[in-house]
Amino acid sequence: MIAVTLALCASLAWGFADFGAGVASRRQPALVVGWMMQLVGAIVATIVVVAFWHSPPSWQQALWAVTAGTVGLVGLVSFYHGLSIGPMGIVGPLSTTAALVPLAYGLARGERPSSLQLAGVALAIVGVVAASLEPLPEGRGRKLGAGVGFALVAALGFGWSLIALNKAAAGGTAWAVLIMRVCAVPTLFTIATLTRLPRPSRSHWPLLVFVGVFDTAATLLYAAASTRGLLSVVAVLASLYPVVIVVLARIILHERIAPQQLAGVAVALTGVALVSAG
Repeated sequence: MIAVTLALCASLAWGFADFGAGVASRRQPALVVGWMMQLVGAIVATIVVVAFWHSPPSWQQALWAVTAGTVGLVGLVSFYHGLSIGPMGIVGPLSTTAALVPLAYGLARGERPSSLQLAGVALAIVGVVAASLEPLPEGRGRKLGAGVGFALVAALGFGWSLIALNKAAAGGTAWAVLIMRVCAVPTLFTIATLTRLPRPSRSHWPLLVFVGVFDTAATLLYAAASTRGLLSVVAVLASLYPVVIVVLARIILHERIAPQQLAGVAVALTGVALVSAG
């Protein structure tokens, strides 16, 4: 039950962080948003490591953290760009297909969720697909919404990052997250400098700090959950963050979401409920 609670809290924190990142990415390049978020995250992770000091991880665990940071970075920039060009209520849910990667990995490694949990996973997948289809005008069918391609790339990067983070977390969750951020910050800074991207204005700093704090908190919570429960289950529960994005986009940005898309979100939530109950 602790793993379930931690994973759901991670999902909630990721929802707030990603919504804020999507808003910020509509005002400035996604790379700039990603760099600032990672920088703030590195500071937060450093504070946590110092406050709750544990022995440093082994080099193998550190290497897994580097891997998580690298592939997660690709997913992060793709996701932020997708949020900046497409409806958040579409791009967000589609990115939850990232959970399929650790799910398949966990099953291949011998994890055996209950039949109820497997049924919930299937419903969650169906719901995500339904939520990702944007209706065409005048009832002429459906199409994939803008930003879907970037959401799929993000999902692949996030999925592999979740697996690598699970491996790295065995050496300490705070250390794993710190190493991830330390790897990402110079990479993004170098790219932003070479491409001469503008620096974020001071008026955007509060939002970027908010994103960095919540994203890092979510990553820490997920890393802790992955060491206390089945990866195939925890990863699915931690992928609920698009529900938060949909709600915030509807309330704050007044995005109009089609009824069938909301139904897809409801089906996905039902699936997650079954996973939790199993």
